[in-house]
Amino acid sequence: MEQARRLPLQKKPPQWLRNSLPFWLILPTAIVLFAIQVYPFLYTIWLSLEQRKPTGWVFVGLKNFTQLFATTLFGESAGLTVVFLVLFVALTLGTGFLIAYLLSRNISFTGLYTTLLFIPWVLSDIISGEVFRLLVLPSYGVLSGYLQNPKIFPPHGLSVLTAPPPNPWIGSFPFPPSPALVLLILATTWRALPFITLLLLASIQMIPKEVIESARIDGANSLQAIWYIMLPIMRPTVVVAIFSLTLSGMNGVGMIFSLTGGGPGTETEIMPWLLYSIGWLQVNFNWAAALALLIGVINLLLIIGTLRATRLEEANG
Repeated sequence: MEQARRLPLQKKPPQWLRNSLPFWLILPTAIVLFAIQVYPFLYTIWLSLEQRKPTGWVFVGLKNFTQLFATTLFGESAGLTVVFLVLFVALTLGTGFLIAYLLSRNISFTGLYTTLLFIPWVLSDIISGEVFRLLVLPSYGVLSGYLQNPKIFPPHGLSVLTAPPPNPWIGSFPFPPSPALVLLILATTWRALPFITLLLLASIQMIPKEVIESARIDGANSLQAIWYIMLPIMRPTVVVAIFSLTLSGMNGVGMIFSLTGGGPGTETEIMPWLLYSIGWLQVNFNWAAALALLIGVINLLLIIGTLRATRLEEANG
């Protein structure tokens, strides 16, 4: 027999290459993250500190921030944002808890109701806004017959998308909200309701039934059991829900784009839409960058608040 040929031994890669292998593996991901996150963030900071002059870009420091904050438009938008967020979060939490509580009691057709609850979740913000817009259009809206009735809304009926806001109760603070802002709050609540309801339903189902039954034996009614037993146990979930709703309300423009377009006038121009309006409609990228950084700081504070609140609840729990 012929002597089998021996295969040459494979040469090992150099030590420096073996040590740096993890770096080369994550390098493509790092390049993509830098291109789509780090670079735009740094460019936004640069834009917020510069202004375009006939001679070129000029460093102006915080001048873009001070000019933006001094405008009446920013003050109105900040007030509208506060009203929108407070009413949106309160309405979504209250309605979500009520639906979750009813579903947890195993009422008839619970599976059907849970399935129907997913419908707003699978729709985009643009589609959801168009659905609510079609409800109130004066000419052929589904609810236009009721809204345009002078007997229900004297003296000439109500045009939700064009009606002026009521007189404010406190100075110039925009409360009560205009009909268009109320419609925006209702539409945004409907869109966010499935996630919050399922989140609260999961939290309710984790409460031991023995605890509720013991409270009933001790004489607590349904409201007392909810207030003194269920809500304290659900507090970590409620805190997460509040921060999650606030974050979504601070960053969504799709619903405003398709429903009100910031109108009538500026009555629904909350901060996310103001950012879009300044940047893309007025083409003032310096002010838009300054406002984007402000919204980013608010988002960061909300995220830190969520993490601290959940860790504190875990430590106390």
